Amino acid sequence: MYRFLLTPRWWAINVFVALAVPVCLFMGSWQLSRFEDRVDSHTAQQDLADQAAYEDAVPLAGLLPVDKETSGRMASATGRYDPGNQLLVPDRELDGKRGFYVLTPLRTAGPSDALPVVRGWLPGTPDPAAVPPPPTGEVTVTGALQASESGGTTGLPTGQLGTISAAALVNLVPYDVYDAWITVQDTTAPLKPVPPAAPKGSGLDMKAFQNLGYTAEWFVFAGFVLFMWFRLFRREVELVKDAELGLTPEDSGGPATAGRTPAPAPPA
Repeated sequence: MYRFLLTPRWWAINVFVALAVPVCLFMGSWQLSRFEDRVDSHTAQQDLADQAAYEDAVPLAGLLPVDKETSGRMASATGRYDPGNQLLVPDRELDGKRGFYVLTPLRTAGPSDALPVVRGWLPGTPDPAAVPPPPTGEVTVTGALQASESGGTTGLPTGQLGTISAAALVNLVPYDVYDAWITVQDTTAPLKPVPPAAPKGSGLDMKAFQNLGYTAEWFVFAGFVLFMWFRLFRREVELVKDAELGLTPEDSGGPATAGRTPAPAPPA
């Protein structure tokens, strides 16, 4: 009855199914592993942020370059604030409110001339008059280390910065800056501390849930391939049984009779 499975047509069908199902399962498992990696990375980053509040600060040089392991760690740097090149970073949210960061370069004696320091956040639109002055003289600043942001800075008024990165600062300050920045956690009023952000690609963002959606899609594809194979197999078995009984597709109401108008019965 199942000799049709040895025909070239069914060989092709079976080979396709034998290849398609494992590929779909592999891709689904891979997308699931991507999602799990993001969950683990997100959890590790939260744990690191919690630990940062209790650990001693590490000199900045020991944490560079910034990666997923060092992002959020407490770093320290010594130097003098440069209020003449202070910048405001608009459209930043904190506790559900929109405001701006206050970024003041800290002139250091390291490989680069200055470290971007976010001294805090203020609500509303950027207003230099509302920003308290930075400490004077040589200071040691401690804050959560952050990687440079991506994106550009265009169309902003003088004294404002769209993204915090060395590439964005190169045309705004007259010296080299580190390709990293820190956010001070012990601020003075009215400034509010900016919590460290998770490094790019480690949080539970929309892309992470896309991986979960792709996982479901690949598993559904595998199930659909098996379902269609079973339907074709069952249909073929029925045709074989009909042939053994001497029935034609017309007799069994198969495709050959689909759409035809039944012939009128002969007169009695």
